[in-house]
Amino acid sequence: MSGGVNRPITSADVAAAAARIAPYARRTPIMRTELDGRPVVLKLEYLQRTGSFKLRGALNALLGGDRPTHVVTASGGNHGVAVATAASLLDLPATVFVPEQAPLSKTRRIEAAGAKLVRHGASYAEASAAALNEARETGALYVPAYDNPLVVAGQGTCAAEAVADAPDIDTVVVAVGGGGLAAGTVVGSGKPVVVVEPENCRALHDALAAGKPVDSVVDSVASSALGATRVGTVPFAVVQAGAATSVLVSDAELLAARDRLWEEFRIAAEPAAAVPLAAWLAGRVPGELACLVICGANSDWVPA
Repeated sequence: MSGGVNRPITSADVAAAAARIAPYARRTPIMRTELDGRPVVLKLEYLQRTGSFKLRGALNALLGGDRPTHVVTASGGNHGVAVATAASLLDLPATVFVPEQAPLSKTRRIEAAGAKLVRHGASYAEASAAALNEARETGALYVPAYDNPLVVAGQGTCAAEAVADAPDIDTVVVAVGGGGLAAGTVVGSGKPVVVVEPENCRALHDALAAGKPVDSVVDSVASSALGATRVGTVPFAVVQAGAATSVLVSDAELLAARDRLWEEFRIAAEPAAAVPLAAWLAGRVPGELACLVICGANSDWVPA
């Protein structure tokens, strides 16, 4: 499969991605636990190299086709860290465009991984447009944050691992930004999937309501990770076909869930990674044994 092939993404694509990335990515553990008297499984993906699931898709994008000579991407943070790290692991030069207000907690990691960092524009969309132009002018490989079959298949390896380690889970719950992890989870898990977004950072929810990707508001404490203005075309098609359940949580709920992760488990997750727990705590997740993907910890937040 290449990024330009227009065909359904399958579990075989996820399995191929798992084999490609195995020498470089960590197989992150699960935690079986109980919270408020209910059993739950946590997929501890924040322990992934780079501190988020994004490394999986970045590696698969770089390994799934001809070897590039240079890599360019745009990111609100986590994807940029992942591409910078993947390129370093594969001994490739990389340039990462980020919005001007991208958090230092993520931009410093991009530079530490050896990539050239370029701040451009007030939004991810503006940074992405500049990165695409750079790729066209230089002939570099542009690695999308989520709107790419190889990236989606790579992200699907996270849920595939969780299901292999805990086959009795009946639902997988993930946070959504541009939709790469959500789509990968639909393909990689083979289980019912709940996709969760902040109330004012809801590109996938609005796309499902409209029947197509549409521009959406971006205004949340989790927007540095979940702040896609529009869900990707590739992920949207997968999530829509997979009939995933879309759930919204408030910023207050996700921050309370973030604090709960610290108080109960000493997991210092970034706000976006607490979104699945927020939905679960609020009773918006069906099933008897959910797997919550704790997808990232790239934050300078220090618990009180």
